[in-house]
Amino acid sequence: MRATAVRRTALAASAAALALLATACGGSSDADAKDGKDEKGAANGSSSAPKAPAKALTAAELEKAALAQGDVKGTKITKTGPADEVPADGVKVDKEACLPVAHAMYGVAQKGALATTKRRVIDEPKTDGKKSLEDVAKGEGADAFKDAFNLTSTFVALHSYEGTAGPDAFTALKKAAVDCAGGFTATVAGTPTKVVSMAEEKITGGDEAVAWTVTSESDGATAPVKLVALRKGGSVATFFAFNLAAAGGDVKFELPTAVVAAQDKKLA
Repeated sequence: MRATAVRRTALAASAAALALLATACGGSSDADAKDGKDEKGAANGSSSAPKAPAKALTAAELEKAALAQGDVKGTKITKTGPADEVPADGVKVDKEACLPVAHAMYGVAQKGALATTKRRVIDEPKTDGKKSLEDVAKGEGADAFKDAFNLTSTFVALHSYEGTAGPDAFTALKKAAVDCAGGFTATVAGTPTKVVSMAEEKITGGDEAVAWTVTSESDGATAPVKLVALRKGGSVATFFAFNLAAAGGDVKFELPTAVVAAQDKKLA
């Protein structure tokens, strides 16, 4: 495929995913041991976690537990700013049952949250002597485009919950993902994003963890993003990841497992 065609395809396919990520990361800069299912299965959305009240981390403790530069090799980690914030009432969905999923994608805390901190984790560009972004812009090869844009950006939201609110929020998200596997539309700041499917993937960590590939669509082009949720005690972390090259179908887009593992370690 010619370089111009590759760029056109990738940029068109990424439009929907970028609309999602623009707000979540904009402005400033095995599931659990049973594959995310409890004994009755994921369909009922129930959590395998005990309902005993969990200790809630204070704002200072949560900040200490948040990711910092150097925690994930080969990435740049920064704090998010005011422009990254999305209020709970700023997220609208066409199916009310899907609201927990939309909230997770935009890093919105659920009822009972005492504190929240957020990070952006971006892969460092690979400096291996290959063509630069300027070369790509001049149309010097499809491989150059793939190499230049094969970087994953992950928006991490870490929430501390009181009592059973953390397990409850995690359970609600799992149930919503099952109910909304066939798709829904989320609107933030007047911009709608059409999610056409959610497919569960395997991830491990914390007291329980679950992950999905979320496929969005815009103007007939689809793009994948990854959504992961991890709960440790009364703390719940969500990870929303995007890779521009994967939007064009040029690379296989994996879950941000290194980021999830690093956050799990800091919550231990």
